[in-house]
Amino acid sequence: MASIRARLALGYGAALLGTLVAFSAALYFARSASADQDLAVEAVEEADHVLRVVRAYATQERPAVDFRPVNGRFVTSITQGMAMELDRHSGYFFVFGRDDLTLYVSPPLRILRVVDPDSYNELIDAARSLISEGQGIRISLDDEASGGSRSMLFAMRREASSGSLIARVVAGVPTSAAELASRLLIGTVIAVVPVVVILSMLVAYWFAGRALGPVEEIINDVEAISDGRSLHRRLVTGVEADELSRLTMTLNAMFARLEHSFGALRRFTADASHELKTPLAVLRADVERAMNPATSPTERLVALEEALAEITRTSDLVDSLLTLARADEGRFDIVREPVDLAPLVREVFETATLLGEGAELEVNLTAVEEGTVLGDASRIRQLLLNLVTNAIKYTPAGGRVDVSLARRPQHLEIVFSVRDTGIGIAAGDLPHIFERFWRADQARSRRPIPPQSGLVDRGGSGLGLAISQWIAQAHGGSLSVQSRLGRGSVFTVTLPTTAVS
Repeated sequence: MASIRARLALGYGAALLGTLVAFSAALYFARSASADQDLAVEAVEEADHVLRVVRAYATQERPAVDFRPVNGRFVTSITQGMAMELDRHSGYFFVFGRDDLTLYVSPPLRILRVVDPDSYNELIDAARSLISEGQGIRISLDDEASGGSRSMLFAMRREASSGSLIARVVAGVPTSAAELASRLLIGTVIAVVPVVVILSMLVAYWFAGRALGPVEEIINDVEAISDGRSLHRRLVTGVEADELSRLTMTLNAMFARLEHSFGALRRFTADASHELKTPLAVLRADVERAMNPATSPTERLVALEEALAEITRTSDLVDSLLTLARADEGRFDIVREPVDLAPLVREVFETATLLGEGAELEVNLTAVEEGTVLGDASRIRQLLLNLVTNAIKYTPAGGRVDVSLARRPQHLEIVFSVRDTGIGIAAGDLPHIFERFWRADQARSRRPIPPQSGLVDRGGSGLGLAISQWIAQAHGGSLSVQSRLGRGSVFTVTLPTTAVS
C-alpha cells in the first residue's frame, strides 16, 4: 500500500493533469474558433479587395468583359486590360460572370491547374457550389509536393451595378498557418504538460514529506510510549494551533487517562493481592491448627469459626470485586422500580442505632421527608448502610452520627446525608476517597463493629465507598464528601426523584 505521502503526490498530480488537460482543450478549441473567424474575415476582405479592383477598372469607361467567338458561339471573357489589373494581385480567387462563367483565375490557382489538375477541378467545383449556397466553405486538397494535405477557406462576394450583375468573386485564404499554430499548440501541450505534472508531483512529494515529518515523529514517540512503561512521557506540542497540535494534545490527554487507568489497575492488583493474602494466611493457619492432633476440641472449634469468618470475608471481597468488574463493563443491570426512601432510611437508622449503642455513639435521625426514586431498593439500601457503617467505624466513642433525608423540589432531587464527628479526612486524601482499596492512614485505627449489633465485623476491604459511588451514579445521582481532619465528615447522596401516582 502506498504511503500517505505518495498518495498525496499522486492525487495532486492527477488533479493538476486533469486541470491542465481541460485548460489546454478549452484553449485549443477557443484558438481554433478564433482562427476560423479570422480566416473567414480575411477571405471576405480578399473578395472585397478584388471587387474593388473590378469596380475601379469598370468605372474608367473601359470594358471589363468582351465577347469572342468560340466554336461558332460568342463567349463572355474578361478583357486583357482587366486581367492585367487582376494579375497584380497574388491572392487565391475566382471571378465568375453571368451564368457562373469563369471570367478569371488568379495566378496561384492557374499554377495549381497546371501542376495538379485534379485538385484544381475539385477547387473550382467547390467555388461554383459556393455561389449557389452563398456560405463559406472549407476544402482540403492533397499536396503531392509535400505528401500531405492543405486546406483553404473560401468566401464569396457579389457585385451588382444598376441592376446588372458585374461579377461574382470567390476568394480563399490558406489555412496552413492557422493549422500549423494549432499543431504547435498541441505539440507544446504534449511536451510541456507531462514535465510540469512530474515536476509538480516531485514538489508535492517533497512538501508532503515536510508536512508529514512531524507525523512520523509522533508515530515514533507513540510507539515508545505505548509499551506501558513510559506512559508518563508526553508528546511535544507544536507552537502553531494546527491539526497536528490538536492531535498531539488529544494523544497526550489519552496518555494521561491511560496512565491513570494503568496506575489504578496496578494499585488495584496489588491491593487485591494484599487483601486476599491476609485472610488466606489466616485461613491456612486456622486450618493447620484445627488439623493438629494436639489441638483440643474447644480450640479446634474456635479455629474453624475463625476460618469460617475469613472465608465469609474473602467471599464478600470477591463479590465486591465481581460487582465492580461487571459495573465497569456495563453488564450489571439495575432493577428500575419505584422506591419509597423514607421507610428505607428508617430501616437503616434502626440498624445504625444498634451499631451506635455498641460503639457508645449517639445516632440521630434529624429529618425524614417523603420521596420516591426509580431504582433498585436492595442496592440503595446497600449504599445507605455502607455510609452509616463507615461513619460509625471512624467515629470515636462519645461522638455523634446524624442521618437525614431531605427533598429539593425545585431541583427534583432528594438528598440523603450522613454527618459524623469522627476523625475526618485530610485534604490531600479527599480526591482519592472513592478509589478502590484506598484507605487513609488514619482509617487504619478504625473502630470494630460491636458484637451486640448483630452484624459481623469483616474488616474493611477498601471497596465500600467505590461501590457506593457506583450505585449512586447508576441511579443517575452522585455521592460527595466534605471533611476536615479531626472535625468529622459529611457524606451526601443526591438522587433524582420521580412522581408516582
